[in-house]
Amino acid sequence: MLTPTLRRIFKAFQYRDFRLMWIGACTSSIGTWMQIVAQGWLIYRLSHSAFLLALDQFLAGIPIFLFSLIGGVVADRIERHKILLVSQYIQMASAGTLTILVILGLQHVWPILCLSFVSGFAQAFGGPAYQALIPTLVDREDMPNAIALNSIQFNLAVTVGPALAGITLARFGEKWCFGLNALSFLAPIISLSMITARFLPQKSSESIFGSLKQGIQFVRKQGSMEALIVLAFCMTALSMPMRTYIPVFVKDIFHRGPATYGNLLSLMGVGSICGSLAVAGIGNIRNKGRFALTMLILLGAGISGFSLSKFLPVSYAILVLVGASMMAVFATVTSLVQLITTNEMRGRVMSVYNCAFRGGMPMGNLLSGWLVPMFTAPIVLAVNGLVLVLVAVYFLLVQRRVAAL
Repeated sequence: MLTPTLRRIFKAFQYRDFRLMWIGACTSSIGTWMQIVAQGWLIYRLSHSAFLLALDQFLAGIPIFLFSLIGGVVADRIERHKILLVSQYIQMASAGTLTILVILGLQHVWPILCLSFVSGFAQAFGGPAYQALIPTLVDREDMPNAIALNSIQFNLAVTVGPALAGITLARFGEKWCFGLNALSFLAPIISLSMITARFLPQKSSESIFGSLKQGIQFVRKQGSMEALIVLAFCMTALSMPMRTYIPVFVKDIFHRGPATYGNLLSLMGVGSICGSLAVAGIGNIRNKGRFALTMLILLGAGISGFSLSKFLPVSYAILVLVGASMMAVFATVTSLVQLITTNEMRGRVMSVYNCAFRGGMPMGNLLSGWLVPMFTAPIVLAVNGLVLVLVAVYFLLVQRRVAAL
């Protein structure tokens, strides 16, 4: 028997379709994180270039920035589970291709970069469809809980995936990480074929760009929505480069191998799970905006602390804090956006949010990739953390539309 607290935390699991999607997405995310770890390690092993690490992240994220808005329109016009199926097949094919290339003795980085772009393109359409589908699987009052539990599956994958990748890399090499990722896409494909919920879009004679304009106008009419989208861009642009440059810290500062790399990402995932569980447990609280901004201050401080740490045990502890605060911010801000949005506009509005949220990643990585060779990774990331604190303080004390939510 579950205690009342556990029932509250896992309330959205009472919905069958949500459970199926959660299990499928979690399995696939574990495989994806195995590939992320192995891919970063492979690129740095082949090139020893911090810039190419950042370029890989940029090419994986820029299609999301460029095409997510159109992906949101498509998500409001076509049955969303069909879009997700196509997205999964493309990403599976990309991972399978990379597996074959590594088996054949890949020596160049450019095929990896090209496949990152292809996977990013698939995610540009799959991401808005997935974000728009999840809230339709549960009742409105359980939406914040479902979003928090969805964050938990992502961060469970961040914990398990890198740990498995570290072991697999050390014993079997990169090709096994890529091959297992390709197989992991079978889980969401099976889940999507089993769910009963369907989104039946209304027929529209309006052009794609007309529909897109409607979504942007909806965002602009909601002053708090504009502020949330700006905040989403800033927090990903300034926080995500830290994850990109962890291989640099492992090799050049701590002088360790792939197992340490996996441990660092896993501990960050442990913290993220704790943050997600906390958000799921507190449910539909008041003052969500103020809570998110407080967590953003902790996130910025943690990034700066990790960047300046020279001791591995201290870095382990800081990454738990970073993971917890990062996921508390992400889950809370996403909940606020979903609660403000109407269902018929959900795909388009979430695509605008996704464009800002995911678009911040390649932009932040591109800028840091230019700055790191000049100033070193620790200095650039420490400044990123400080700027993130200043952004949070600005939204908390000056521009208070988020703090008032």
